Amino acid sequence: MKQLVIATKNAGKVEEFRTMFANYNIEVKSLLDFEQPIGDIVEDGDSFEENAIIKAEAIAEKFQIPVAADDSGLEIDALGGAPGIYSARYAGEDKNDQKNLEKVLHELKSTPAEERTARFVCAVAVARPGLSTFVKRGTCEGTIAEAPRGNEGFGYDPIFIPLHSNRTMAEHSSTEKNSISHRKQAILKIEEWIQEHF
Repeated sequence: MKQLVIATKNAGKVEEFRTMFANYNIEVKSLLDFEQPIGDIVEDGDSFEENAIIKAEAIAEKFQIPVAADDSGLEIDALGGAPGIYSARYAGEDKNDQKNLEKVLHELKSTPAEERTARFVCAVAVARPGLSTFVKRGTCEGTIAEAPRGNEGFGYDPIFIPLHSNRTMAEHSSTEKNSISHRKQAILKIEEWIQEHF
């Protein structure tokens, strides 16, 4: 079985990738699987794509192995696209999911339902030592709920209602979520590339 390292320490994200790549007979490892501690990589790009490439290329260069990295977040139209690439640290540098949710809901408290449109965005980059990096974007359109609901998922899942659903992403099973998520859409776009190169 071939291996691909996912450049993340987020256990929830790793599980999503592991489930999706299992279809391609690819074993997924994460930065949590390395004995050698790996410090945070400075993501100073101006887009999801740039940040995904920065992460993938840094780890691929360090370990000389194929690496996939994603940068993902939530774009809310009424907030001018915020939190965007700052989604993980929207309420502060400590990456607190609960505080992030509370900040978004506070900023939208006077925004009517029809104007609470949003989307999850994910850019996935695949880097290989000495070769060009491949990157694709996936999105999942939806709206922002008025209050958190559900116990599945992570991040902004409890307040994001996907299009054609009345449940938040956190009220969907992991199987349901993986079939419609922004990460899934990005991976589908690189499916042909994965089959050819792996």
